[in-house]
Amino acid sequence: MLSKIKIFVDGKKVMCKAIVIVMLAFFLFVGGAQAQKTELTVSLTEPFFEALLDAVYQNFDPPEFTLATNVQSETSVEVRGPADIAEATANIACSESVKILREMNGLRTAVKFRDGRVSVPLAFVGQYMAPLIGCVEVAGTAETRIDLDFDQDAQKLFGRIRVQRVNLRGTGGVGGGVVARFVQSTIDRKLNPIEVFSIDQASFGFPVQRSGNLKMKALSIRPEVGSGILNLHIAYQFLKG
Repeated sequence: MLSKIKIFVDGKKVMCKAIVIVMLAFFLFVGGAQAQKTELTVSLTEPFFEALLDAVYQNFDPPEFTLATNVQSETSVEVRGPADIAEATANIACSESVKILREMNGLRTAVKFRDGRVSVPLAFVGQYMAPLIGCVEVAGTAETRIDLDFDQDAQKLFGRIRVQRVNLRGTGGVGGGVVARFVQSTIDRKLNPIEVFSIDQASFGFPVQRSGNLKMKALSIRPEVGSGILNLHIAYQFLKG
């Protein structure tokens, strides 16, 4: 079943299925006026992202990220005896990574729109090398949020993931702060900032009967988080040519 996406053109709601296709019949009657402006709103709902995540986990392996730690490389480890060999072997066997699961103990990895924020609860399992302890198996949940910001110079909408808290299963909260720092460092090094939308992708043209082409040029994007919904307000300018 195709997911429905709501869009608004000049404040009027339009319903369409799957990919947003803007059908503007009045283009056939546009006169010679140029540089007319309007706003189109694309609304993305939580069920849309639920369907998207289901598709990701059904078709691909769970996302896995190597933790950004300051562990020395193999070439810098000085092996002096059996104890050092055992330690080096243990370091190699420890993956020092986090795998994002679709669901664990009733908590689902999801995208939530609440109180003007984009929150992303994550279920995960992984390993990290703890000083004086060795390789530690971890499992739990992470509370993260995504801050959205439109870069006017780059003409792109970016997202920045911030880890607010990590809850480790069965530890009473012990070790969560360490894992949170590792995860945030990894996200900052490998993912942040995330390009959510480029303004170039939102500009397109329409043929006008026997008159040429009318270009719909996107100028800016203003994200607005509502209850269970993310509205992307895209400002447009109509140009001839």
